Amino acid sequence: MKSNDWKGRLNVLYSTNPDFQYEYDETPEAETLAPGQQKLRVQIEKKGRGGKTVTIVRGFVGKDDDLKSLARLLKNRCGVGGSTKDGEILIQGELKEKVLGILRESGYTNSK
Repeated sequence: MKSNDWKGRLNVLYSTNPDFQYEYDETPEAETLAPGQQKLRVQIEKKGRGGKTVTIVRGFVGKDDDLKSLARLLKNRCGVGGSTKDGEILIQGELKEKVLGILRESGYTNSK
C-alpha cells in the first residue's frame, strides 16, 4: 500500500507518470560518538529568555535519545529543570562549573 503522506514529498504535488517515485527528505541520524570523542561546550546565556539565566551544552554529536539521556543525567544531578532543543541541552540556572564537573565524571573529557 502506498503512503499518502503528502507533507514529506519534495517539490511535487502530483505526477501523471505511473512510474514516478517521490523524493522524501529523510536524513539519517548520526551515530553517537564515544564520550571521550565528544567536544562539548558549556555556556551561560541570558539573552532572549526574559532575564532568566540558562546553562547551555552545545556540540553533542549523536542520536536524539542519547542527547535526552545526557540531559536527564545533568538535570537530575543538578536538581533543576531543563530541556533539549535543536541539538542543545538547556539547564535552568547558572551551573556551568557543576555541569562541567558532571560531564568530566561521565567521561566527556574534551568539555570546556
